[in-house]
Amino acid sequence: MSALSWESDRRLTAIGRTTLSVAARQIVIDGEAGGSTSILDYGSGRGDDVRGLRDLRLQAQGWDPFYTPDSAPQTADVVLLTYVLNVIEDTEERRKALQHAWDLAERLLVVTTRLTWERSKVRGQQFEDGVLTSRRTFQHLFSPAELRAYVEETTGVRCVSAAPGIVYAYRNDEDRLRYLARQILPHADWLSSEDTGSAIAAVVDYMERRGRLPRLEEMPAEMAKLLSHLQPKDLQRIVRKSADPQKIEAGVRASTLSTLLFLAVELFNGRGPYSSLPLSLQLDVKAFFSSYKEACMRADRLLLKLRDDSYVRGAMQASKVGKLTPTALYVHRRAIEHMPTVLRLYEHCASIAAGRPPSWSLVKLRHQGRAVSWLDYPDFDADPHPKLLSSYMVDLTTVKTSYKSYAEATNRPLLHRKHEFLAADDPDVPKYRRLTESEVRAGLYQNPHLIGTENGWEAELLRCGRELRGHRLVRRKDFVQAK
Repeated sequence: MSALSWESDRRLTAIGRTTLSVAARQIVIDGEAGGSTSILDYGSGRGDDVRGLRDLRLQAQGWDPFYTPDSAPQTADVVLLTYVLNVIEDTEERRKALQHAWDLAERLLVVTTRLTWERSKVRGQQFEDGVLTSRRTFQHLFSPAELRAYVEETTGVRCVSAAPGIVYAYRNDEDRLRYLARQILPHADWLSSEDTGSAIAAVVDYMERRGRLPRLEEMPAEMAKLLSHLQPKDLQRIVRKSADPQKIEAGVRASTLSTLLFLAVELFNGRGPYSSLPLSLQLDVKAFFSSYKEACMRADRLLLKLRDDSYVRGAMQASKVGKLTPTALYVHRRAIEHMPTVLRLYEHCASIAAGRPPSWSLVKLRHQGRAVSWLDYPDFDADPHPKLLSSYMVDLTTVKTSYKSYAEATNRPLLHRKHEFLAADDPDVPKYRRLTESEVRAGLYQNPHLIGTENGWEAELLRCGRELRGHRLVRRKDFVQAK
């Protein structure tokens, strides 16, 4: 059958959902879909995302050439193009669909496709640049890097990978920078304010965490009203008198490093002028650096250090968090902000290049070469030896990705010494350390090459006559000590 004589029946690819698609869920998580935001699901299929978004009190509309063809699609703040490009077998039509969706997006286009590692789930034979499935439908599977490059080439704007297989294309670069800032900089939580005194306390807290006074434009509207009767100099005097100087100094250090991290990531993705930065970042640059040029130069040096094997290895050895092995550093997501700045940059560059998965427990930073893996142990806190569910890896030298699921595996990898992946002040560390110490005393770590998988670990527990009850190691009742 030639390409000219066959067209796929694309309506068959529209599946019914009881929950939001990953793309619709991602824009809600990322704060890209507010109450006043208009959303268009372009190629909405059976309309499940539209109904789900409306259930969240969001302004969502859908259009689909088969299910809702009567009315023409209208422009919207956010346009979702979810699993559409991968079902179009004609390359020119595929590009036109993407271009049309971009034309309809007033602020943000969200493009989602199936990925190359799903090939084993697609039954069919090779056809053109994809797969002709057993249902006579078509699938072109993208790699995360290919999808991002394809969207950038078609739209003409710099894009970010919000997650594997999800690309954000912003109409204005300032919106893209605000998104990056939210991902990289510490979240600006404000203490609740009901009167002038509590509003001043919130400003004191902000200054101690951020290292500088906030501008009125940065404050929540209600707080700004509560403080509007104070002159800026009076507010500054009151706050400086109340704030802890040591905490302010620590806030200055943290904000300086976070600003450098943002500027280094932005260079990796293409850096804009000072005026394009979000207001809070502009104020950080002004407060902590002599100039934007100086801040950029320091960020450039930081990015260069990421290419230096000995420097990266030294940063891993000096890191106060994480477990260092002969090949990589492993850090729990709760401790990631305590890593040295160059290692945080390492992880962020990989996430911008190919997307950070929505579910993960540990990040693995390889010091031989440049590759980042996000490992998902969904029961990390509850299971004394959590089992690996999936691994997603990005090679920064080639931007190639790989994904492996262990959901169907019968002998999954598992973790030991959980406390080593966390910061020392994590509240769970004492409990995890006590378990490790009791396991060492019982001789369970005498054969480290055996205990990395479920079967090997169970065999060692039997050999030593022990079993686990939560995070406690106890002697098996049927165990008889060999004489």
